[in-house]
Amino acid sequence: MTKVNIDEWIPNIVLGQDYDRRYVDSPVHYDVLENLAVFFGRDMPVHRHAQYLQIHYIDRGEIHFQIDDKIYHITGPALILTPPSFPHSFLSIPEACGHVLTIHQSIIWQLLKDGLQQPLSSELEHEWCLNQKNLSDDDLLNWTLIVQTLEAIGREWNHDFPAKNLTLQTLVRLLLIQVTRLSTKKAISRCINNDDLQYFRKFSNLIQECFKAHWQLGAYASSLGISESRLHQVCQRIADQSPKKIVHDRLVQEAKRLLTFTNLSSSEICYQLGFSDPAYFSRFFKRNTGVTTQNYRQQFS
Repeated sequence: MTKVNIDEWIPNIVLGQDYDRRYVDSPVHYDVLENLAVFFGRDMPVHRHAQYLQIHYIDRGEIHFQIDDKIYHITGPALILTPPSFPHSFLSIPEACGHVLTIHQSIIWQLLKDGLQQPLSSELEHEWCLNQKNLSDDDLLNWTLIVQTLEAIGREWNHDFPAKNLTLQTLVRLLLIQVTRLSTKKAISRCINNDDLQYFRKFSNLIQECFKAHWQLGAYASSLGISESRLHQVCQRIADQSPKKIVHDRLVQEAKRLLTFTNLSSSEICYQLGFSDPAYFSRFFKRNTGVTTQNYRQQFS
C-alpha cells in the first residue's frame, strides 16, 4: 500500500455525496460491489467513512483488504466489517462480486438504546473478517440468513415499494444483529440505563474532538456536567473500560494510523498528537502496544 504524503489527510468518502447524490441524507446506502468498482476502481486507495460503518460481503472472487494495521487476503464467500472512521483500502480481482452496505452509526446507537446486548454491540467497534469455510454448521445457518437479508436489502433499495425507508432500516437492524452473532458466542444480557448511554455517546464525541488536547478526565466530566466517578461508572457499564483507557486507546489508534499511512517521523507524530516529549510518547506507545513505533512501522511498511 502506498503511504500518503506528510501533509495529506486520509480522504473521507460519503457515498451519498461523492457517489450517489439521490441518497445524500440517507442513513443507509447499498450497492453491489461491481457497481462501486466501476466508479471508484478495483484498486481502492486508503480512505475512510466518518460516522459510517461498512459491511462488505464478498460472494466470490479474491480481495486484498487492509483495515488500519490489519491485512486480509480472502476468497469469497466472506464478510468484512469496517467500523466508522477506520482507514481502509482494498484490491479486488475483476471476477469478485458481492454486496456493500454503508450504515450511519446513529442506527447502531438506536439499536443499543432499544436493548441490543452490550457484548454484541462491542463487536461493531472493531474490524473483523469472517470466511464461510471456517464456520461451524450452526453458524452456517446464520450465514444463510445474512445472505438472504442482504438480498432483501438490495431488492428494497432498487425498488420504490411502500414504506421503503422503514423496511430498509428494519432489515439493516436485523442484519447488524445477525452479523454480530457470528463473532461472539456468549452474549450476556446487560441492562443499560438510557442516561448512561447518552453520557457515553457525548463522551465518545468529546474524545473525537479533544483527544489531541490531552484533557484531564475532570475536564471531560465537567463538560458533560457529571462527576469523574459518574463518568467512570458510565464507561464501565457501557464499554467495560475506564474512561482513561478509552482516551488512551483513541490516541494509540491515531498513532497507529499515522505510522501506517503516512511518512511522518515518530517525533512529528508525537507533536501532531499533542505530546510535548518524543521520549514520553515513545514510552506511551510501547506501554500500550508492546512494541516500539519503529518496530510497528516496520511490520506494515
